Amino acid sequence: MIVGVGIDVVEIARLASGLARTQRLAIRLFTERERDLPLPSLAARFAAKEALAKALGAPHGLVWTDAEIITGADGQPELRVYGTVAAAAARAGVTRWHVSLSHDGGVATAVVIAEGGAD
Repeated sequence: MIVGVGIDVVEIARLASGLARTQRLAIRLFTERERDLPLPSLAARFAAKEALAKALGAPHGLVWTDAEIITGADGQPELRVYGTVAAAAARAGVTRWHVSLSHDGGVATAVVIAEGGAD
């Protein structure tokens, strides 16, 4: 059963500007493993985190680094959740995540589907 769906877009240049302007922004938004990625990949991951929040109904108190988008063994993006995000997902009954990332033409986009319960 679909618990929630979220979509978001991020202008890559705007994220670059924010990261350059605010020294600790990367630390607030991205896990240590994510921070080593190229800017378009960072933008796609931030879009995924925004989409994740939307899929959960935008609860207050989510910590951005409590969600991490990794590249799975098959090359597909995978969403890992911890702490505040894991707790919100558990309250919503989420048992599985689906995530799709893309970036092109100066824009990054992500779709997140939260799945849970029985069909």
